[in-house]
Amino acid sequence: MKWLVTGAGGMLGRDVVEELLRRGEQVAGADRAALDITLPDSVGAAFAEHRPDVVVNCAAYTAVDDAEQDEERALLINGEGPRLLARACAAHGARLVHVSTDYVFSGEARATPYPEDHPTAPRTAYGRTKLAGERAVAEELPGASAVVRTAWLYGVHGGNFVRTMLDLETRRDTLDVVDDQRGQPTWSADVAERIADLGTRLGRDEGGLGVFHATAAGEATWRDLAQEVFRLVGADPERVRPTDSAAFARPAPRPAYSVLGHDRWREIDLAPPRDWRAALQEALPLIRKEISQ
Repeated sequence: MKWLVTGAGGMLGRDVVEELLRRGEQVAGADRAALDITLPDSVGAAFAEHRPDVVVNCAAYTAVDDAEQDEERALLINGEGPRLLARACAAHGARLVHVSTDYVFSGEARATPYPEDHPTAPRTAYGRTKLAGERAVAEELPGASAVVRTAWLYGVHGGNFVRTMLDLETRRDTLDVVDDQRGQPTWSADVAERIADLGTRLGRDEGGLGVFHATAAGEATWRDLAQEVFRLVGADPERVRPTDSAAFARPAPRPAYSVLGHDRWREIDLAPPRDWRAALQEALPLIRKEISQ
């Protein structure tokens, strides 16, 4: 199959391209300069050039706080962009894997992971615009698409929380990290593997696959994650002190609980991503190597 990955200059997009190449697939990675998903002419030109069988949409407006003041722009990228891609896929007989987020939920649950079919209730502009993208894909390409929600991503490429913690560990004696938000720290390379699996299924089977949650198993707070980073590099985890969300007030409220369920993977005989600690242990040396280069 021929693959086209949008947003290929970002952390997840780069990992998806690398995973597909590792599998011997024919893949074209397009960053925003090469493909602006908000422009019909740009989308049309990309399809004419690459003639993809499967499109993976990693392009997104991800500035969660900025979206509160720039929702129109965020909606253009996160809502209208996926619609244009889905329409192009329908016109060319291609399939679409669309990346979404935990922010489509309210984040107010406390003990039970959100199943894939849980009612959505976004509390931020970012969440509303990402939900618009999910709905656009479902409307335009119901029989040939999959939506992959992920959260708390970190990776080798680009800025992210884990890289920040590695930096701060070398520069500060102690640091305060939020301990009242729970989620699933997720390595972007693990998500890329699951996206590749889904794209292969879409290209082989008839019908769309629906919604999947591509987050690591287990759960943690941001402090838990920071402490595990410190532990893995031989630093004292107690240097990371707990604080609450009020200490880091932001324009967009962060979900207090972003733990997602993984039942849909098992329904199609695929394993969900592994435990977050196991993934972090493998990812950390690669991230440190990238930082040192």
